[in-house]
Amino acid sequence: MAYTFVADGEVVDGSWELNILVTDLQVEKTLRVMGDLHIGGVMVKLVQALDIALDWSDHALWWPDKNKWLLRARSTLDQYNVQADAKLHFTPMHKNLKVQLPDLQVLELSVDFSIKCFATVVQTCKELGIRHPEELSFLRKWDKEDLKKVAKEVHKRKKRGDPDQNGPLSANGTHHNSSGSLDGGKLSPYPSRSPVGPSPTSTLVRSANSPYNLSTSVSGYSTFNGTMSPGSMHSLSFEGTMESTLANSPFVPAKDAFQYLYRPKNFAEKARINCAWLDSSISLLEQGIKENDFIMLKFKFYNFYDLNPKYDAIRINQIYEQAKWALISEEIDCTEEEMMVFAALQHQVRIQSGLPQPEFDQSQNAQSEDDEIDAALKDLQESLEGSAVSPHGDITHIPELSDYVKFFKPKKLTLKSYKKYFATFKDTFIAFYRTKEESHGPPIMQRIDVRGCEAQPDVNLSAHKYGIKLFVPEPEGMSEICLRFDLEEQYCRWMAACKLASKGKTMADSSYEAEVQAIQSFLGLQHPVVSPSHNSPTSSSNVITEVNSDDYIAARFFKKVKARSLVSKIMEAHASVQEMSLMEAKLAFIKAWQSLPEFGITYFRIKMANSRKEELMGVASNRIIRMDLNTGDSLKTWRYNTLQSWHVNWEVENVILDFDTEKVTFASMECSCKTIHEFIGGYIFLSMRSTDKNQSLNEEMFHKLTGGWHE
Repeated sequence: MAYTFVADGEVVDGSWELNILVTDLQVEKTLRVMGDLHIGGVMVKLVQALDIALDWSDHALWWPDKNKWLLRARSTLDQYNVQADAKLHFTPMHKNLKVQLPDLQVLELSVDFSIKCFATVVQTCKELGIRHPEELSFLRKWDKEDLKKVAKEVHKRKKRGDPDQNGPLSANGTHHNSSGSLDGGKLSPYPSRSPVGPSPTSTLVRSANSPYNLSTSVSGYSTFNGTMSPGSMHSLSFEGTMESTLANSPFVPAKDAFQYLYRPKNFAEKARINCAWLDSSISLLEQGIKENDFIMLKFKFYNFYDLNPKYDAIRINQIYEQAKWALISEEIDCTEEEMMVFAALQHQVRIQSGLPQPEFDQSQNAQSEDDEIDAALKDLQESLEGSAVSPHGDITHIPELSDYVKFFKPKKLTLKSYKKYFATFKDTFIAFYRTKEESHGPPIMQRIDVRGCEAQPDVNLSAHKYGIKLFVPEPEGMSEICLRFDLEEQYCRWMAACKLASKGKTMADSSYEAEVQAIQSFLGLQHPVVSPSHNSPTSSSNVITEVNSDDYIAARFFKKVKARSLVSKIMEAHASVQEMSLMEAKLAFIKAWQSLPEFGITYFRIKMANSRKEELMGVASNRIIRMDLNTGDSLKTWRYNTLQSWHVNWEVENVILDFDTEKVTFASMECSCKTIHEFIGGYIFLSMRSTDKNQSLNEEMFHKLTGGWHE
C-alpha cells in the first residue's frame, strides 16, 4: 500500500485517533480508526487492544457529550457523526439501580440502561413477578423542597446529574446517588435485613444466593462488575423469601413512612409530582439516570387489568400499598366515613397478615373463568342485538328511573335552597316536573343531557344524606347541579345511571346492575355494625390488640376528631370487614379506592391556547378534565371515545387534542408536553387490551400511541 507522507512524518490515509474510556477498568485507550469502520469493529478492536480475558458481551459504546448509545453495530462512525474530538465510553449496558417499590421497600436491581425505559420496566416487572408491566413506570425521587420550586428547573437539574446532587464519582466513572430519599439519608423505612450486617444506606436488597443481598449474585450477563441473571430471580429462594415479602409487605408506622412520601398541600403540588415521570421512549442513561441511582417504580396508569389472586399476589399487594399511602399522605381526598372504611380494611389486612391464609381454591378459579366466558358471550350477544333484553322480552326497552328528587343549582352569592321535583331518568336525559301527574307532559323546569358529565358522591350516612353533584358540560364550561335523595337505594340507582350516562351508556347496558351493586357494597362497608370487632375471634387472637389511628388515617381528620374517638369509629367500621381474608381485604380496599371521585386522575399544570390563566388538566383512564388550579373544580370534560387524534407540536411545545366537536390546544407549564401526551396515549393503549388472557404486550403499538409527532 502506498502512503503519502507530510513534512512532520504523519501518514495521511484518512485515519484518525479515537479515545475510549473503559469504565470498568478506568482505563483510556486510543485507537486509530477510519470513518467507515462500523461500531462492532470498533469494539472488537478495543477488546483486542485491552487483551484481558473477560466476557465483554454486555458492553456497548456510550457517547456522553451527545447523550446517546451507539448500539447499531453495523452503522459506521461516519453515520453516527463520530469524529476525532469525540470521547466515548465502553461501559456495561446493565447497571445496578436502587428501586423503591410502591410499598416503600427498596431493591437493588441490575437493569438495562441501554434500552427504552418502557422495556426496562417490562424486564424489571418480570423479575419481580408483577404481571401487566404496561401499568407501571419509573419516576425520579424529588425532595420535599422540590415540590415548592418550579418543576422545569428541578427536572433540568436532575437530568443533568449535577455532581453536587449525585455525590462523588464511582469506580466506573459514574455518579453515585445515595441521597435519593426525601430525608437525604436512608432510602427506605424498612430496616436493613442483610445477613452480613446493616448496609450503609439501610436498603432492602436481595439476590438468588441470599434472601436479601442482591449485589453479591453471580453474573448472568458476564459483565466485569457482576450483575444478576434474569432467571435467578425465579429460584426457590426468590419464591420462598422475596415473593412472600413483596406479596405481604411488613408493617411500617406512618410516622416512619412519611419522610419517604410526598405530602402535597394543594393541586399545584399534586401536579408537580407528575413531572418526575421518566420518558418511556428513552433509555435511563439518556435521561440522566446513573448507576446506583435511586428511582421509584409505581403504578402510572390506573386501569388495572385482570386482577387475579392466583397469579397477582405481588401485584395486588403493591397496588394496595400505593393506594394506602396515597390516602394517608393525602395525595387523594375522601370523606371521614370513607376514611374509616379504609382504616378498618388496613387493620384487617394487618391482622390477617399474621394468620395462616386459606389455600387458593382451584375449583373456584375454574368457576370464575367460566363466569368470565359467560359474561363475554353475553356482552357479544348484547352488542349484536344492540341492547340488553328486558324482563318483558322487549329488546328495544330502555329502563327508566322516576322519583321525587331534591334539586339545587348553585349560583354565586346564593344560599343553598333545595326544591323537590318529580324527576325521570331515561336514556341519558334527566327531566324535572312539578308533580308526578305532570310527568306525561313537557318538563316544567328543564331537561338535562348527562352525557359527558362528572358525577361525584355527596354522601353522609350518619346524617342520612344521599346526594350527587353533577357537573354537566355546557358551551361555556361545566354547570353544577346538586341532587338529593331520601333513600340509599334511590341514590345507588341514580348514581349508577349517572356514571353510565357520563360515558354515553344507558341503564340498558349490562354493566348497570353491577355498578349499582358496587355502590351498595361500598356504602355497606360504611354502615356501623352492632357487634364491636374487638370481641370477634379473629381480633381476640394475640396478633394485634391495639389500634393506632395515626397509622391508618390522614392527618387532616385529627383536626376535627380526637384520636380516641377515631379509634372507636375504626373499630365500628372493622366489624363490617372482620370476616374478610387477607386477599379479600386488599381487593376490597382497591375497589373502594376506585370508587372515590379523585381516583385515577393525574394532574398537570397547563395554559390553554389564547389564555393567560394557568389551569389544571386532569388525565384519567376514560376522560380528560379541564379544572380550576386552586379548587380542582371541573370546568369541562372530554371523553376518549370522542378523541380523533392527539399529538405534540414540538416547535411551540403544545399538546393538540382533536375531538369530534372541537380542537383543544394547550401548553404544559412545568413538565414536558411529552409526559401529558404519553398519559393520554397510554390510557388509549390500555383500553385496547382484549379479554384474551394470552395476548402479548405490543411494545411497538405502545410507543406509536405515546411517542408524539410533529404537527
